[in-house]
Amino acid sequence: MAYAHDTTPLSDMRLILELLGGGHGCSPRSPPHVPLGKQPLDWNTRVRVAVGVAEGLSYLHNVVDPPIIYRDMKAANILLDDYFSPKLSDFGLAKVGPVGARTHVSTRVMGTYGYCAPDYVVSGKLTMKSDIYGFGVLLLELITGRRIYDASRPKPEQQLLTWSRPFLHDKRKFHRLADPALQGCFPTSALNQLVVISIMCLQDQPHVRPIVADVVIGLNHVASQPYVPEHPPASLSSPAKCGSPQYVGTPSRTRGGRRAAQYA
Repeated sequence: MAYAHDTTPLSDMRLILELLGGGHGCSPRSPPHVPLGKQPLDWNTRVRVAVGVAEGLSYLHNVVDPPIIYRDMKAANILLDDYFSPKLSDFGLAKVGPVGARTHVSTRVMGTYGYCAPDYVVSGKLTMKSDIYGFGVLLLELITGRRIYDASRPKPEQQLLTWSRPFLHDKRKFHRLADPALQGCFPTSALNQLVVISIMCLQDQPHVRPIVADVVIGLNHVASQPYVPEHPPASLSSPAKCGSPQYVGTPSRTRGGRRAAQYA
């Protein structure tokens, strides 16, 4: 991703974006792990997506000066290219982060239900850790194959965070979070590590959540141990099988082409 700015105000900053054409995305009724017309993503691809999104956040938080708070982390804003490399899109809610001695930015609460950090919703104080919470939700979606809210499921299962809470609180039940579409084709130890990272990101208190650099380190550790099944199911997608750009989740306000920031 290229980035340019002339002066400090956000209005004078410009992200140089890659245009992704074609309008390919997910059906409104498809879960976040199933691109339109595609099969569910395999384990290794899901890990790659998680790493790429975290690295994108790290760029915004640690490389851009002044730092940027994305503020709209959700599956619908993650685009996948031909090789399922993720790109963050839709920076309409992005804010310049706190600088100097400041710890937060006071702003009207905006974002998508379920992804907003509880401390931000209550106080209106936006921090870098607000993005970390949203990433924790996205990671949980990648693990479970469930949307943040799905009215088609039985009522106790409609809200992802409510449904997953009993499993997140008991390590012996972590395996029950795994997407059934994976058909058991994932390493248990790596699944446990991803669940733990998600739990850390979803802490109610922002100071307890990790910084994005630590999240990237943890995810890269998982990615360094790719899963090689003896008999991979034909029903799972991998980069070798993919075609045109896809959305991780249901696209919003999209017609024709879509602009997305790429991190490389």
